[in-house]
This record gives sequence, C-alpha cells and structure tokens, in this order.
Amino acid sequence: MEALTAKEEKIYKFIEKYQMKHGASPTVREMREHMKLKSDGFIVHCLKKMTEKGAIQKDDTPRGIKLLKTVADRLQSPTVKIPMLGYIPAGGPLVSEENVEDWMTFDEGQIKDPQSSFMLRVIGDSMEDAGIYDGDFVIASTKREPKVKDIVVGLVDGGSTVKRYLKDEHGRFYLKPENSKYSNIYPESDLQIQGVVVGLFRWY
Repeated sequence: MEALTAKEEKIYKFIEKYQMKHGASPTVREMREHMKLKSDGFIVHCLKKMTEKGAIQKDDTPRGIKLLKTVADRLQSPTVKIPMLGYIPAGGPLVSEENVEDWMTFDEGQIKDPQSSFMLRVIGDSMEDAGIYDGDFVIASTKREPKVKDIVVGLVDGGSTVKRYLKDEHGRFYLKPENSKYSNIYPESDLQIQGVVVGLFRWY
C-alpha cells in the first residue's frame, strides 16, 4: 500500500474507529464533520486517492467503503467470555449461577487464561493511587500464584476487596489500600486470595 498523506491518514483512522464501533463505514458527511470541513469535495478527493493507493475499497453507496482488513480481522477473531461476579463466595466455586452477574466478551488473545479468569466491579476510591477507580472492572486470575506486592482480590473475614497484597516485618500478610485515607487491613481470622489482578477494564 502506498503511503498516505497526513490528512488521508487521519481520515483512515476515523474510518477504522467508526467501523470498529458500528460495523459499517461513515458517510462522506460524517467524515467531513470529523475533519471540520465545510464541503464534501476534499473528502471525496481523499477517498479517491486512498482507493488508488490501495488503502480502501469503495463503491458508489453512501457507506460504500468495505471493512478495512484491520477491522475485519478483529471483528472475525475468536472470542472468549469472562464471568462478571456480583460478589465473591466464601467457599465453593467462584463461578456459579447465583454469583455471576453477567458475562463479558473479549478477543481470544486479550485474556491469557480465560478459563481461570473472572471480573469484578470496583466500588469506592481505596485504590485510586494505583489507577483503579470507582466503577472500574478488574480482571483477576485464579491460576496465577499471588506474590507480595501483587494487587489481588482478597476475601477478608468473609468480605471481598481489591487491595495490594503485602507482608509485614513480623511475617503477617495484610492488604494495603492505595489511598492514604484508608488503613491497612489485617485479617482478624482469615485471609483468602481469590485472584490476582491481571487487567483493568473501563467504560468512558
């Protein structure tokens, strides 16, 4: 494919993003509005040049740009489903009908061990200094062995929480919030690590 100009590249990226979101191409008007232009002429000219360069394939319909190869490859790639847990059970299997709130679909290559992974919604601001905010979803692995300093999903005295896993000078394990407003959590009776956080998912 012949190299695109800066303006053509900007239009190409817009088409790619639009196709990923809508599964179809933007109209010339939508491209014009994105580029903040007053007439369609420049867009039509660029699309012709992009077609000649092999960047796009086009017909005469308003949304006649075929799916870009990068988009088609992603949309047609194998997918996996990860359970989104409403809560963490104190015993028994993590994934069961009563504690699965929903299922999230990802491209197969995005999740390393999908069979051993789950998602959990973060509530509150106790991990904001680690870049994890209220309403975020963490992806956790039950297969990965927890190590000191990992961010984990922990079950402390029957309640689940997302915190950093640490060990003090006396050899006691505890959970540390990443926000100075909150105190470290030492278990009164029991601390179980239900999963190690391996990813973060956020909607804007």
